[in-house]
Amino acid sequence: MEALTNFVSAVNGVVWGPLMLVLILGTGLFLQAGLKILPLRKLGFGFRLLWKGRIPPKEGKGEISPFNALMTSLSATIGTGNIAGVATAIFLGGPGALFWMWMTALVGMATKYAEAVCAVKYREVDELGNHVGGPMYYIKNGLSKKWLWLAPAFAGFGAIAGFGIGNTVQANSVADVLNSTYGVPAWATGAVLLVLVGAVILGGIKRIAQVAGKLVPFMAIAYLLSGLVVLTINAAEIPAAIGLIFTSAFNPVAATGGFAGAAVWAAIRFGVARGVFSNEAGLGSAPIAHAAAQTKGPVNQGMVAMLGTFIDTLIICSITGLAIITSGVWTSGDTGASLTSSAFEAAIPGVGGHIVTVSLAIFAFTTMLGWSFYGEKCVEYLLGVKSIMPFRVLWCIAVPIGATADLGFIWLLADTLNALMAIPNLIALILLSPIVFKVTREFIASNGASEEPGGMPQTEPD
Repeated sequence: MEALTNFVSAVNGVVWGPLMLVLILGTGLFLQAGLKILPLRKLGFGFRLLWKGRIPPKEGKGEISPFNALMTSLSATIGTGNIAGVATAIFLGGPGALFWMWMTALVGMATKYAEAVCAVKYREVDELGNHVGGPMYYIKNGLSKKWLWLAPAFAGFGAIAGFGIGNTVQANSVADVLNSTYGVPAWATGAVLLVLVGAVILGGIKRIAQVAGKLVPFMAIAYLLSGLVVLTINAAEIPAAIGLIFTSAFNPVAATGGFAGAAVWAAIRFGVARGVFSNEAGLGSAPIAHAAAQTKGPVNQGMVAMLGTFIDTLIICSITGLAIITSGVWTSGDTGASLTSSAFEAAIPGVGGHIVTVSLAIFAFTTMLGWSFYGEKCVEYLLGVKSIMPFRVLWCIAVPIGATADLGFIWLLADTLNALMAIPNLIALILLSPIVFKVTREFIASNGASEEPGGMPQTEPD
């Protein structure tokens, strides 16, 4: 086992090394430039589309509304990364890591936009009559045959990674935090999660989307309001915290208190890696959900999809990071969810820790729902629709196992497979970028309404 762990650790060091970070940031910068920063220019328009997308267009093709497609995507991305991931990035890379998370999100909006455009444009209808899409399908249908091997590679990595980062790791995080805060036995947490997850995912994407459409907005707003209370209490420290974030993004941070110090490379590495872990831009998971959207066309859903990165990292992760830095607890030596809990507890004694505990539990639960759909579609691509129900049952069985097991190796394996998922997806996005740029130009040229504040884009070919 030690030899296997050492091997995976070595692979992890390569796939999350400088080349991967350059590939992630470089792809996002390239797409952002090719789109003439459209995701940033059209941010407000994207939110208007999202609001109107609560009711799917009558002429749209798909199973779920554009709004619920984004909520399903956010259900998977808003998870432990927003609470534990941000804290870990700051613990390992210093406050400057938050700056690099922001940079990852700014370019990641273009990546997420391109993913959704390709997902809708190249999606298929499976034997059950449902729309399916994602990297494996836009690789298969959009690229030449010499690149076809990338499709099963992505699906294979995604199917396995889902059981780690989207299932057992999430269940373990919930069991750990409930046990440490309230003394709830891990087996009891696992049993309850098994029932809750099973009740939702056995109903398929429509039930997942319905639950996500109600639970995700509620949990995100509740956590944001709590975070804003913390920042209001620490308001006097915000200017200094922002200054520290920017200076330490480009300068080494000396050891202080329980903080061991960090080089600039550590800030970049952990900021980018945790940013991707949080918002999944470039990973290739989110477009699987957006492919099921009942939308007027690829660009419409791309405009909605890019909001996921903005909401997840630039809003929710920023609240967590600023709460940690303004409270001063980032030098305490704590890490992960404990660090975030300390920050909230310092500002709101007796209440803050409970807020973080409950938020983490709900975030992790919805992540398990979203990733179950991602894993299901990866397995369906490899084995066909007959594999769907056995996959759902296996997914449920893995929940209590994850809640009660020691997942040190699973964390490492899942982190490694996440990076391996991103490689075929990013290659495909670069190769398909001319199509993304062309579809976007044609859409803007032929839909004058898309440039108007209250306009609604006209139907475009699917």
